[in-house]
Amino acid sequence: MPSEPSTSTTSASTTSSSTASSSTASDVRSLESGLDALQTAPAGGTRRGRRTLWTALAPLLALALLVAGWQLFVLTGIKPTYIVPSPLDVLTAFGAALERGDVQKAVLTSLERGVVGFGISVLVATPIGILVARVRWVRMAFGPLITGLQVLPSVAWVPAAILWFGLTDATAYFVILMGAIPSIINGLVAGVDQVPPLYRRVGRVLGANPLEQIRYVILPAALPGYVAGLKQGWAFSWRSLMAAEIIAVGGTIGFGLGSMLQQGREIQDMSVVLVAILLILTVGILVELLFFAPLERGLLRRRGLIAETAR
Repeated sequence: MPSEPSTSTTSASTTSSSTASSSTASDVRSLESGLDALQTAPAGGTRRGRRTLWTALAPLLALALLVAGWQLFVLTGIKPTYIVPSPLDVLTAFGAALERGDVQKAVLTSLERGVVGFGISVLVATPIGILVARVRWVRMAFGPLITGLQVLPSVAWVPAAILWFGLTDATAYFVILMGAIPSIINGLVAGVDQVPPLYRRVGRVLGANPLEQIRYVILPAALPGYVAGLKQGWAFSWRSLMAAEIIAVGGTIGFGLGSMLQQGREIQDMSVVLVAILLILTVGILVELLFFAPLERGLLRRRGLIAETAR
């Protein structure tokens, strides 16, 4: 008889524990479903469709506003049309240059130089950036010099490059390298500096040697800074190339967008000048939209940061 209360108490305790466990599991499932809803809500079909539509329309609306303002300024007659031609005049000049093949030749020549020069810059700058970021005395010795080269206008290298290499493609490539390499190095160094020290300690604990730490720990963790450096490096290389093509004309240097711009200035045809400027701008925007923007978006998405940005 004395054992009955004990059995009853044990049974009640077991029932209470089972109820609490069931309640906890239910709470966990509820929390998980809530988190899933928070993660999937921004990617809803309607909202995503609106966002995609707005992303496509916003630049077109901005472009339409700029063209309308340009046309209104021409209609005011403040400046004669040979100084500020209308959008239709520029479109006519673009069509004529397209028929002559000048547009295709200039875009392909400049784009090829820009891509090749930027690719070489990445190959040269990446190991140097890792060395500067990881070796203290190298950073102390060369860090200020690399920063100084980054702020030096790349057009300053053009006269020296012409004297060293003559009117050849080597002049354009040299100016591109001097413009892009410091930016890529500094971007990579900034990315490595932002890697949490805990990652390196974990790599050492897991037995990674210095090269394996760079390959599997530091470089992946430093990717956001590295990609930012690549974007800046491309911008510098494109600007440097235009400066080189504007100044270094003739010899064996081909006909690029900078040469087209210079040609428009020499014949005093403002429509040709504006066509060249718009082509330079268009190529820069397309490279950003088709290459760097998807690269950066994919990087943020893999790290779960895409919902926290305006992209």
